[in-house]
Amino acid sequence: MRERLALRLTEPDGAVVEAFAALLPEGDYLPLLLRIEPRLTVPGQEGDYFSHEQVATWGIDGFWGLPEYPHTPYYRTFETAVGDEAHLYEFVVPMVPPTWNERDRVEEYAGQMRRGAVPTAVAVSTLDLCQPAMDDRSADYYEHWGLTHFLLDGHHKLEAAASSGRPVQLLSLLALDESDSPARDHRRLAALRAQHRRGRAAV
Repeated sequence: MRERLALRLTEPDGAVVEAFAALLPEGDYLPLLLRIEPRLTVPGQEGDYFSHEQVATWGIDGFWGLPEYPHTPYYRTFETAVGDEAHLYEFVVPMVPPTWNERDRVEEYAGQMRRGAVPTAVAVSTLDLCQPAMDDRSADYYEHWGLTHFLLDGHHKLEAAASSGRPVQLLSLLALDESDSPARDHRRLAALRAQHRRGRAAV
């Protein structure tokens, strides 16, 4: 399995899907093979979704007077417009903080990537759609599509890709039963991910 994932897959590999499916709860999953260019994001710093895009729509927490805090560094990978009133944001969440990664393995992968290798990571994912309950036109009101990948394998690969500015593949097992979104939107993901990266133009 390690040898298979060290290479670029051309389609969702049945043996890889089966191996990781055995680790997951019973349910319906949609395999997606994605090419991503991860950027490591630290909560509260530049590029943090929870300090910027989320605040622009929902504002800061009414009790704490602070933005939501995700409690971990994470990777931002892609975003694009779904329509005039919706925008897709994609995240990869490591199961352990990048500071726990072994430096030698990260550097090894980074070197391979600089020589043209595109290895594959694996994640279980959800697609959640949300928007404010009230249409407050003083805020940037629209529907946020959150495609979140929770890493099962590939922590060193993601950090290596982020540090070297290189792409990596991600085999996503989208958990349909656990996603807060309808089936029709699951079917749109492949086409949305094929669009050009596009930031949100705040109104």
